[in-house]
Formats: sequence, structure tokens, C-alpha cells
Amino acid sequence: MLNILSGFIGLVTLIMMIPAVFPFLGALNWIFVPMALFGAFIGMFSSKNGGRNFCLIVAAFGALRLFMGGGLI
Repeated sequence: MLNILSGFIGLVTLIMMIPAVFPFLGALNWIFVPMALFGAFIGMFSSKNGGRNFCLIVAAFGALRLFMGGGLI
């Protein structure tokens, strides 16, 4: 059950992260990366790793976008 919840949090975060790819909206990732990490934290308590790994990939994508934009753009 926690694996499904973690995957759902990752999916919702990924969908909400789509506008943050556009210029001048990259600062939204300061909100979305912790949400994905929270999903990974929930997935850590599951016996399976799929939801946790998906959330970590989403968080890495958001962190990469923050790095490329200098944290603001």
C-alpha cells in the first residue's frame, strides 16, 4: 500500500512539475523536489522499491532543473 501511495505522490509531483520546465517558472521546483522526497520517504517503508525509486528520479529531475537555472530561473 505504501508503494502505491509513494508512486502516486511521485506521479502527481511529476505532473505538477511540467510547468516548472519553462523559463522563469523553475523556482517552483523548490516546492516540488521536497514533495518528491517526501514520497520517497514514504516508499522507504514499503517492501517494494518501485515507488521510492520513481520519486527519487522525479526529485533528481527537479534538482537538475534547479541546477541548470541557477536556483531561480
